[in-house]
Amino acid sequence: MLHFQLFVLISAAASQSTLLVKLEALQCHFTWDVNLSGPKLFSLRDKLQDIGTEEGYSWLGHIYNLQGYVHFQLGFASDAQRFFSRAAEAFRQMRNTVSDEGAWLVVNHGNLAWLHYHKGEEAESLAFLSKVNALMRNYPSPSPEELHPEIYAEKAWTLMNVSADEMLKAADFFQRALRMQPGMVEWHTSHVLALVNAFKNSSKELGADILEKMKIAKEHDPHNLYLSALYLEAHAKKGKKIEDEARELARRVLRKPVSSYSGIKPLLRLYRMFVSMDEAIDLAEELLERHPDERYLKRCAAICYKMRIFSDRDNSLERSMVDRAVALSREVISLYPYSSLKRKIHLANMYGELNKQDEADQIFQELLESDLDPEGEQMLYNYYAKHVHFIRKESYKSIEYHMRAAEIPLASYYRENSIRTLQRIRDRNRNRMCGDISEFLGNLQDYN
Repeated sequence: MLHFQLFVLISAAASQSTLLVKLEALQCHFTWDVNLSGPKLFSLRDKLQDIGTEEGYSWLGHIYNLQGYVHFQLGFASDAQRFFSRAAEAFRQMRNTVSDEGAWLVVNHGNLAWLHYHKGEEAESLAFLSKVNALMRNYPSPSPEELHPEIYAEKAWTLMNVSADEMLKAADFFQRALRMQPGMVEWHTSHVLALVNAFKNSSKELGADILEKMKIAKEHDPHNLYLSALYLEAHAKKGKKIEDEARELARRVLRKPVSSYSGIKPLLRLYRMFVSMDEAIDLAEELLERHPDERYLKRCAAICYKMRIFSDRDNSLERSMVDRAVALSREVISLYPYSSLKRKIHLANMYGELNKQDEADQIFQELLESDLDPEGEQMLYNYYAKHVHFIRKESYKSIEYHMRAAEIPLASYYRENSIRTLQRIRDRNRNRMCGDISEFLGNLQDYN
């Protein structure tokens, strides 16, 4: 009897091990190394909710798939299953084909196989694993050496939405998909958007080749107003007058359902940079009048007010605008409670610009005493270093916090910015801490 029980245990363990090996070979969110911390998961959840379901219908299945994965990672398995089921239904409705089956379900069924495995439901996991294998047999990739284009496209879309650092990889995956299935308009558009976003935090201008790709994508996808806004912005940066085109684009955006895909955010940025800061605020308020309960619009409007305050160098703003800016920022923080760190920092910076140092210091102090992950700490230390330098005029404390940001070994804009700031102070050689800075920078082994 003992030997039999041992045999059963060994057989069960072997079965589990074999199943896990098969699951790890799948192409889905559970195997794509989408490793996000708690704050990033909440932020991504907010981002996906702001896309909405009316706009961006061509990506609805992908949206639900990623939402399912995010909810699973947050510990909400039942919500994850609900979103995965929505994704499967969305794919069936989107793809106007005779069959309900297709390669676009491979990732979704892979996600469900993993979900059931984690829930301890081995039979259900095996059933979805079998469905994935059947789909891959019935709908093979046009190129035997590569993934199916539908898988490349979903992986690319996922990378675009998960990490700003993965844009070039996403563009490459879209390009591979398009080589095998060139007729997908939304893939062409997203390929171009990935290329454009890869330059977002770069000082370089978009090259003529990317501008030409934008033009072609815009001609094939004329209803994509997000792309239209970025196209106008690229030309404005090259000196073209775009005010009339921007206002016409605004009229089109006003008629669209509210969504982060509708082009609202890049359009307002275009207005702030190349039309008028006050017109940008007027446009944001008009959108809010039409949709007063949309948190995404409040977020976009808060950005406009914040930038208006930062651009006010002669303290000429009316009290009503200042009050509106602060009230909107505080409301947006409450509407995004789990992803509000950066917004709280911006509110503190805004108080600093408004010469309300006590309010700014209170927010920063609360954040400095809060429990943050290393990435959040790094961002906070960088911003706080600038605050104490420019607002409080405390250069030594600023250096201390730039050092704190730099010593966190995570590659990011904030770390690079703090290191460059410390290097400039060292090279000017006017601060009594230059020796300490030189020693500190010399000890950053991963940077030298």
